[in-house]
Amino acid sequence: MSAVILIPAYEPDGKLTDLLVRLAGHDVVVVDDGSGRRYADVFARARALGAEVVTHDRNRGKGAALKTGFAHVRAYHPGRDVVCADSDGQHRPGDIEAVAARLASGGADLVLGARRFTGPVPARSRFGNACTRAVFRLATGRGLADTQTGLRGYPARHLPWLCAVPGARFEYEQRLLLRAVRDRWTIAEVPIATVYLAGNASSHFRPLRDSTRVYGPLLAYGASSLLAFALDTGLFLALAALTGGVAGPAVLARLASATLNFTVNHRCVFRGAAPPARAARDYALLAAVLLAANVVLLTVLTTATGSTLAAKILTEGVLLAASFLAQRHVVFARRRVLADRRPPGPVPDGTPARPTVGAGDRG
Repeated sequence: MSAVILIPAYEPDGKLTDLLVRLAGHDVVVVDDGSGRRYADVFARARALGAEVVTHDRNRGKGAALKTGFAHVRAYHPGRDVVCADSDGQHRPGDIEAVAARLASGGADLVLGARRFTGPVPARSRFGNACTRAVFRLATGRGLADTQTGLRGYPARHLPWLCAVPGARFEYEQRLLLRAVRDRWTIAEVPIATVYLAGNASSHFRPLRDSTRVYGPLLAYGASSLLAFALDTGLFLALAALTGGVAGPAVLARLASATLNFTVNHRCVFRGAAPPARAARDYALLAAVLLAANVVLLTVLTTATGSTLAAKILTEGVLLAASFLAQRHVVFARRRVLADRRPPGPVPDGTPARPTVGAGDRG
């Protein structure tokens, strides 16, 4: 079966209906994210063109609209893959079909339509995408050509997982990428055209507020690690000065900072990723290994450098990358088989019981 095309739309113009005309023959679900009465005619034309239209009673954000669409596909098109596209004309039908074809070929957990950013691209868009790619690589160790693309394909088996990931606005898609990399998904990229119409004037992206949301998940882990490092270093230096030893202060400081780091990561950075009991167990094992390595390195480096502070900084630098990778891939990693078997349920942001549909729609 071919993929269902999901299009979240907020205050769309004629580009949405132009796209639907060119997607004739495909099953399309459009989510009206609370556009209001002024845009009723646009969505009426979408229904007339055969699209299924699901309506939010108010604007809830792109992430919420996507999750509503995923829940709708699960309920009314069970077993179908989903390709998400934007409503502003930036995704060509041929590129949407190329992503759908790559998804149908199998072997990928996620397919991204990756723009090449050639030709006339608005400066803010070029700069924003370059920065996001760089921060994403720094935070995850994985390089992707386009981390902000809205053209993405998801297999049917991942729809329950997609509905459960936190986020209601632009940050939701960034969280999906972060968790996909953390859970070692196979990510395929399909080159697509870079299309910005009228300088991207139709975008509803609010630079300050939405950039904070997008970059938040990328920077949260770094902030958590920095906070734990500051506590660990300060407490270690204070205890070392009081006792004149290294091993004891290192153990006490690491216990305090590990407790803080786990709490912040589980509640704020990797929210909802892993059951608390399993995460705490795995984190305790990781902390024990890192603690042993910490004590050994501190002892050796303090003797070698003659400076407790220099030894501490060198030790933390060596262990930081190992800790990050272990937390991302083991401690807070979701067991995908559990998510895939989760029974259908309501979307956190709510979904209407029954959408209004076009004449050619199925149930």
